[in-house]
Amino acid sequence: MQREVFDGLGVVTRKQILDSNAFNRALTRIAHEILEKNREPRNLCLVGIKTRGIPISKRLANKIMEFEGISVLVGELDISLYRDDLTELDKLPHLQSTNIQGDVTGKDVVLVDDVIFTGRTARAAMDALMDLGRPKTIQLAVMVDRGHRELPIRPDYVGKNVPTSKDEIVAVKVSEIDQDDGVFICEKE
Repeated sequence: MQREVFDGLGVVTRKQILDSNAFNRALTRIAHEILEKNREPRNLCLVGIKTRGIPISKRLANKIMEFEGISVLVGELDISLYRDDLTELDKLPHLQSTNIQGDVTGKDVVLVDDVIFTGRTARAAMDALMDLGRPKTIQLAVMVDRGHRELPIRPDYVGKNVPTSKDEIVAVKVSEIDQDDGVFICEKE
């Protein structure tokens, strides 16, 4: 078992779920599914939820460009102030910037995140997005759905369903941040 720090936590990696090739195949499938559901890709806006949702959204946009020759709007969303568990996570939130070029009003917005767990991040992202405009639709794409929802939120696009215990940590790594792509099941050290 490999010991490391992931997002500030000391973790022990127990099992790799996706390697870089499987990760890329999942992204390719999600991009195709997004195009199948959204017949007008010019109206698409992919919004990555900080932190790892951002590089995933950019890669999905690149794949859509590769498949359709269409450049879609890509944005970055910081949900720190929209979390309902803000004080449980940290006394002082680490604020980053929200960066969405253009108006989301009337757009088919796909929120992109690495993992969906309780659904609270997705809910916070929808609240933050609604403060920026009124999208035509809001959809959710995640690399991993690990279950244990506390809110009635379900992703539209999933790279991999991974049943977990509540004590486990799902670590999604992206090369832009972590120097490699992959999905791992970890436990706190």
